[in-house]
Amino acid sequence: MRLFPPEEWLVGESLPSKYAPNRINMILDELSPERVRILCESKKFEGSTNCAEPWYNTSYSIENVTPYMIKQWIQKAPTEKLYLPKPNIFVPKDLSLKEVPDKVTFPTILRKTPLSRLWYKPDMLFFTPKVYIIIDFHCPLSSHSPEAAVSTSLFVDLLVDYLNAYAYDAQIAGLFYSIYLTSTGFQVCVGGYNDKMRVLLHAIMKQIVNFVVKPNRFSALKETSVKDYQNFNFSQPYSQASYYLSLILEEKKWPLVEKLQALSKLESDSLAKFVPHLLSKTYLECYIQGNIEPGEAESIVQEIEDTIFNTPNSVFKPMSPSQYLVKRVIMLEKEIKCCYQIEGLNQKNENSSVVQYIQVHQDDALSNIKLELFSLISSQPAFNQLRTVEQLGYITYLSLRSDRGVWALEVVIQSTVKDPSYLDSRIDEFFKTFESKIHELSDKDFKRNVKSLIDSKLEKFKNLWEESGFYWGEIEAGTLKFDRVESEVALLRELKKEEFIEFFDEYIKVDAPQRRTVSVQVFSGNHSAEFKKAIAEADQPKTCRLTDIFGFKRSRPLHRSLKGGPGLITMD
Repeated sequence: MRLFPPEEWLVGESLPSKYAPNRINMILDELSPERVRILCESKKFEGSTNCAEPWYNTSYSIENVTPYMIKQWIQKAPTEKLYLPKPNIFVPKDLSLKEVPDKVTFPTILRKTPLSRLWYKPDMLFFTPKVYIIIDFHCPLSSHSPEAAVSTSLFVDLLVDYLNAYAYDAQIAGLFYSIYLTSTGFQVCVGGYNDKMRVLLHAIMKQIVNFVVKPNRFSALKETSVKDYQNFNFSQPYSQASYYLSLILEEKKWPLVEKLQALSKLESDSLAKFVPHLLSKTYLECYIQGNIEPGEAESIVQEIEDTIFNTPNSVFKPMSPSQYLVKRVIMLEKEIKCCYQIEGLNQKNENSSVVQYIQVHQDDALSNIKLELFSLISSQPAFNQLRTVEQLGYITYLSLRSDRGVWALEVVIQSTVKDPSYLDSRIDEFFKTFESKIHELSDKDFKRNVKSLIDSKLEKFKNLWEESGFYWGEIEAGTLKFDRVESEVALLRELKKEEFIEFFDEYIKVDAPQRRTVSVQVFSGNHSAEFKKAIAEADQPKTCRLTDIFGFKRSRPLHRSLKGGPGLITMD
């Protein structure tokens, strides 16, 4: 604020100035060896200086650069190693907006082949020369065993490592990309100015097609991955509780200890053999949104197919529809509270933690809004009672959770003062106490909370990436409710308080007839005595103690999948 006048405080140095090429050339002409000033700092100069600055008494010396020295520099310039960088191939030249004849409100399936499916939506909201592209590689061989899971993960890590050469040029040209592991393979996302997007996407696809395992990089990234798995033992107890909960809920999820064992035995030559096996069954789920015409979007996917499938000796092969993976979630038993109690992986950590999970329903617009409304009404009182009043733990919250379209409530507490069994009992007590507040909710408060939820749902997308993320989430989950906001807001406007209370009584309150609960409790070394007591106690009525997670999962039915196979997803 001392450097700029008040009217320029918000822009500072970022205010664009008028382009003046003559002035720029004049300044460049002044940059010559005769005008150079070189500053050298080193402890080796101690005792050989002849001046000192007056503020901190720092010693220094000044020497003139002689004409002879400049002449020597010019004669001995390392011309073969000193060069300007190559032109940035990602800098956009065309920033025009494309004309789209059909006004498309929601994503549509533009193209479908045995190799891929393309979802497309033009930018009808932001009108910027940008595009967002997702290429989801569905590889059924990516997670059929712990060995396959860690091999796929390391393949993705190496791919990201190899592509670092493009990262800087792409970023400064307004492009970005990310490659990450998914539950059914891996995903490539690119975004930014549409003009040179195909150049970046082609470079990524060529790197995938020509992938080789470099032993030195394999060793470095394997070591990093091993450390990451080992460091999970030192993660916060509430993170460990969340991991055990996912292990209980997800149909096929490999324990970290098994993945670590598989990773420790993995060698570069075995990974080199696995990658062609991984890619031998592949299906591409593609999503393109932004400043792009339908024909161009189709040609991008066709080019990707040609690059990875339709080349001589390609390891990529089409996937059979029967091989399409769908991840499903365990259906908990109603009116039964399951409890999984375990000691923390780092007994030196003084914190214990509990995660109480209440499974409510599978994606349904009317049930969604009721559960969201309850979360909105109860999250602050839960924090106030469990954190502020009872001071059970610094980390305390109530939130919504969705696992592959199965909605639930989740209450998390991490504490040094009380053991997880006690924390779990206090969560139950909160729900019992809060029951009266739900039943006594005034019409005014009910309408105020409904309006607050409507307002939050009607908030506009802030940018293209946020809008694309919403639509891709619907495609990825298989729900395809692209009009989710409009339909749920319409239901909220018609929702009666009595319906909301009935929903609470049916699914959420303690001893509700449709309540399905699991409590994951992680005990620290401070609460080892309480742990021994807890596992020795007999099960209470309507409770079930879990001792074998995988045996329990095999005994339970699964929620249906919301996602069909290739060509089976419809807009109905």
